[in-house]
Amino acid sequence: MSKAKGSFFNVANKIKMGKKVEKSLKGEKNQSAVSQDEEDPNKTPVPIESFHKEASIRFLTPVDPSRPLEPYSCTGNFQADFTELCRRNAMVAIPPVIHRARPPTQAAPESSKPEKGKDKGKSAVPEPEPEPEVDPEGENAEPPPKTYVIKDKFEYFKPAIQVEMENYDKPETVTEIYIRGWKIDDIMMNTLKQCWSVMEKLHTINLWNTGLTGETVSIMASTLPSIVNLRTLILDGNAVKEENWHELITDESPVQNLSLRHCGITDKGAKSIGEALGTVKRSNNKLVTLNLAGNQISDQGTIDIANGLRMNRTLMSLSLSSNQVGDKGAIKLGEVLSRFPLTHEEVVERRKQKSSLGSPDRNKSPPPSRRADSKDRPGSVRSSSQHDKTDRNKQKQSAKTKKDAGKGGKEAPKEEDKHDKTKGKKDDKAAAKKASLVADTKNAAKGKTKGKDKGKPSQAEPEDMGDSSFINPLTDEADFIDGQLWVPGNRALINLNLSRNQIGEHGMAAILKAMQYQTTLAMGSKSGGTGLMRICVFKNKISSDHDIVRKMNEIMLPKDPFYKPPPQTPEVESTS
Repeated sequence: MSKAKGSFFNVANKIKMGKKVEKSLKGEKNQSAVSQDEEDPNKTPVPIESFHKEASIRFLTPVDPSRPLEPYSCTGNFQADFTELCRRNAMVAIPPVIHRARPPTQAAPESSKPEKGKDKGKSAVPEPEPEPEVDPEGENAEPPPKTYVIKDKFEYFKPAIQVEMENYDKPETVTEIYIRGWKIDDIMMNTLKQCWSVMEKLHTINLWNTGLTGETVSIMASTLPSIVNLRTLILDGNAVKEENWHELITDESPVQNLSLRHCGITDKGAKSIGEALGTVKRSNNKLVTLNLAGNQISDQGTIDIANGLRMNRTLMSLSLSSNQVGDKGAIKLGEVLSRFPLTHEEVVERRKQKSSLGSPDRNKSPPPSRRADSKDRPGSVRSSSQHDKTDRNKQKQSAKTKKDAGKGGKEAPKEEDKHDKTKGKKDDKAAAKKASLVADTKNAAKGKTKGKDKGKPSQAEPEDMGDSSFINPLTDEADFIDGQLWVPGNRALINLNLSRNQIGEHGMAAILKAMQYQTTLAMGSKSGGTGLMRICVFKNKISSDHDIVRKMNEIMLPKDPFYKPPPQTPEVESTS
């Protein structure tokens, strides 16, 4: 029994020793694998060389709240400012700032021609093609693709801020910022606000699906005026319950291109956006393109946006595709694009504008000649002093003419100079009057200048350069029809997208009528804009083969800047 027990203990000790040896061998293998990873020169590098310590950027020691900190002033270096502000806000995990991924550029093929003076007359020897690599199984091994980089799925979805730089050697030249797929709360938005306000080169901000709220939108709107070079703002995929998007379209905001696709905007948000575009008292003169595709805007919201376009002459592109626009909204858009009657409030404002523009010398007293010939003032009321002054002036002029005639007839040049001076004064008055009444009818203005400035360049010509953004639409030429004042509609809008809606035959007919009116109006004058040059109406309730859609295409094709007419064959040219 003792021998059996001894052999049993010996076997058990050997098994324990074997397990210990296995563990030690596994530990050595793991250490060797780690060392190989560290020393492997072919390992994929981090996208930005200056941010290679990604772990130190993401996990920093938070600031001790008991220790007071001096206020931090941003320097314009986005990566340094953002990291420091996050650390001060006690963020443990800080999103890294990386370069935006780009497809690799293909190098241009080298020319096979020999250089001048070198190897003249020698033919270029083609280089042998490299032999394909063979894997251990004997098959040709394909090299990994160079158009993308494979990352771990958890690494790919971690929050990061992608940037574009004007000069990658200078971190303060960030021009574009892209944040996608992770929530931006109030603390993060305030941090970004401090960084963006000192970035002079920043012109594009793209926040896609970042879970914005009404509070974060207000914070962003408050910092937009300080980003002086900002031009493009893309906030697609952010459904905000408050729908306070109008705060981004203020007079102080420098944004020219605004995209709010798939933001769940209803008629409530469309109404505030329409009021921000323009009212009777004011209109936005910064926003050029507005993309509202993929929202929930119905006829009422479209009517509110169309009302904003009544006085707006800056917006050039509007997209309402994939919404719920019907015939009523399309009819209102057609009315605004063709011509529309003024409301009572607009008529009152028109009178104010006309009075302020048309009578700058209203409070000045009329000249003596006008007072003498005035019908309101009888001749018996004319002052005798005025008659005495005119008689004295006549006597002095006759005496001067006699003296000049005796000296050799030098009166003619003086009379011509005097005539030129009076003529110049008259021309200046006419030019000032024309500049003040620049929105009146052109034919009447031309009739006035032809008689006075014949053969001379018009002094008020720079005022009539077709820039309608500085002219109030209420002061435009109006027609009195059926007791209402009708003014020309919006011709500044050149691109309109109404595809994938619920517009029927009546709505399309109203838009076609507006296009025809713009075409006839543009033949006589182009000062108010060219009108629509591109329109998309496919996938509505009306078929693309309908007669109305065909007529719209016939009108739009010659105006579309991307349209290229088919080349004519020699047979067609010979017959023509």
